Amino acid sequence: MCLRKNIMDFRTLTYFVTVAEELNITQAAKRLSMSQPPLSNQIRDLEKDLDTQLFIRGSRRLELTPTGELLLRRAQQILSLCEKTREEIHSYGKELSGNLMIGTVEGRAPFLIARWIAGFQEEYPLVHYTLRSGGTDDILGQLFAHEIDLAVIATPYDNEHVEGFCVGTEPWVALLPKSHPLASDPGSEIPLSALCHEPLILPERVSRIEAITRWFESIGAEPQILCRLSNYQDAVALVEQSVGICIFPQTTYTPNPLVVTKLITDPPKAVKYALVTPKGQIPSTVTNTFIEYVKDVLEDELLHPEHADSNHTNFSLPEDVTLL
Repeated sequence: MCLRKNIMDFRTLTYFVTVAEELNITQAAKRLSMSQPPLSNQIRDLEKDLDTQLFIRGSRRLELTPTGELLLRRAQQILSLCEKTREEIHSYGKELSGNLMIGTVEGRAPFLIARWIAGFQEEYPLVHYTLRSGGTDDILGQLFAHEIDLAVIATPYDNEHVEGFCVGTEPWVALLPKSHPLASDPGSEIPLSALCHEPLILPERVSRIEAITRWFESIGAEPQILCRLSNYQDAVALVEQSVGICIFPQTTYTPNPLVVTKLITDPPKAVKYALVTPKGQIPSTVTNTFIEYVKDVLEDELLHPEHADSNHTNFSLPEDVTLL
């Protein structure tokens, strides 16, 4: 009986991933320090072995087919797991070391990550870190592509492909130009109804826009959205110039003499942050140890609230607050 030879080994998967990332055989061959014909032959042999077309070949550029996209995701997972396994075996029995790649969204996430790293570094000084920031969708994309090990994002998130646990909650606030009449109103709160006819600057994430729209609809109003953006600093710049009023999670705000921040109430809303990893993926030893450390910190803060970070000003969450 003649057994069919399977050519889908680590080397071939590396070739395929490189070509899929470059979408150009010539550029991929340069990255791999090999000539173009053998690389082209390897890809054709892989397609023949899998009995499927992985690329649509154009005159200047390749394009992944649906099965090619599937193989790319799986190949990235396999190669990432292989590299992490190699690192774990190399460091087995030694002091914990390695590089932990973390993704964060704007808001409370960077503050949480910074505090956790500070404590974790005291216990595991040989661990190094790579931090990446962006919008939730961007960070989740990096998580699925195995470009980061874990992420702290704002909910809601894709429960089908990621799993995680809550690490913090904070209220939504309005950032107003200092010259705006509402900014001079007494107190640190502002009812949502006061923002009904104001030009609003909002996070661009679709789920956020939809949630904020429902928030206004709950009081019989419609948000007057002037600008949608992903970068908090851009939002502050627009508020400084009196372009509009910004609605963002509280911890994104940093003191600014041209901006006044007020807690949005009647009804109040909060955003929840979660630490997430790809569902079904076996985390590296470093990643798993860090996650367990975070869980211990959260449990300690639950039992001893005085241990929680208090280096930045927080608005108190109203008792009737609901998640947005």
